Amino acid sequence: MKDEKTEAIITMQTDTGETVDFYVLEETRINEGNYLLVTDAPEGEDGECYILKDVSDSRDPEAVYEFVEDEGELDGLFGVFERLLDDADVDLKK
Repeated sequence: MKDEKTEAIITMQTDTGETVDFYVLEETRINEGNYLLVTDAPEGEDGECYILKDVSDSRDPEAVYEFVEDEGELDGLFGVFERLLDDADVDLKK
């Protein structure tokens, strides 16, 4: 029997109220911060990757994520996600 893997999907809302789905490739916790590596394409398709940081407050009913934009932080996180996905069939390019 084939092992079916369920893709984790998060839906984010833009400033204009539009919803966008992202597919979670990996997640990690660094220095008490939670980060997600996501893509805008389903498994098996090429897409853009983004790193999101959980900026939720304990009072938030749902997780709140922001795109990581700081180049230094992005570089460090990219290296971490590269190592985490070393054995996966994912080709990360900066």
